[in-house]
Amino acid sequence: MKVTIIYDNTALKTELKADWGFSALVETKGKNILFDTGADGRTLLLNMQKLKINPKKIEDVFISHLHWDHIGGLSAFLQVNNQVNLWVPSYFPGAKEAKFTSELKKPTRLYEGIYSTGELEGIEQSLCIETEKGVVIIVGCSHPRIENILETASQFGKLYGIIGGLHGNRPEPLKNLSFICATHCTRYKSKIRLLYPEKYIEGGAGKVIELPVHSLPDSG
Repeated sequence: MKVTIIYDNTALKTELKADWGFSALVETKGKNILFDTGADGRTLLLNMQKLKINPKKIEDVFISHLHWDHIGGLSAFLQVNNQVNLWVPSYFPGAKEAKFTSELKKPTRLYEGIYSTGELEGIEQSLCIETEKGVVIIVGCSHPRIENILETASQFGKLYGIIGGLHGNRPEPLKNLSFICATHCTRYKSKIRLLYPEKYIEGGAGKVIELPVHSLPDSG
C-alpha cells in the first residue's frame, strides 16, 4: 500500500501548494483511490501534476464527509476524469458527472481488503485498508470521535495505523496504534508527537507512506 498526501495545510516540497484541506492517493491491491479532494480544484490538480499523479488513472473517489475543505476539488477532478466510482456518505446531494455513485451508511466491503466504516454518527466515513501489519485507517477529520472510528474499524482486523485529520480528538485513544500520521485539522498534533515520538509521522503535501499488503488471491 502506498499513500501519497496530495493536499494538506503544510507542504513538504516547495513546488507543492499548501492549503487548508485534505486529499490523498491510496494505491493498494491494484486500485487507485483518491481520498477526498481538498478545498480547491486548481490546487488539487496542480499538486497532482507536480507529484506525477495522473488523474485519469484513478478509478475510485472516496469522500469522507461533505465539508468544503474535503469536497471543494471534486467538481474540477470530475471534469478531468468522470469514469470513477464515487463512494460517498448517505447525505451526499449527488454528482451526475461520476460514472457510478454509491452512498455508504453502514460498514461496507468495497473491494478485497478495502472497507468503509460507513457513515458514523451521520457525519463521516473512513477508509480501511488491510496490510500485512494490520488495518490502516485513512480519515478526513475524525468528527465522529476517534474512539468510535477505531472501534468500527477493528471489525476488519487488528488496527495498525492511522493517516489523516484528527480534529479535536484527544491523543490518548491512539496509544495502541503502531503509527500515527496526523494531518490537516489535528488540534493536538504537538501532544501526539510528544506522547508517541516513535509512532509519529509528519504529514504534509508530498508525504509518501508505503506498507506491504496481503497478496490478492490468484484468480487463475
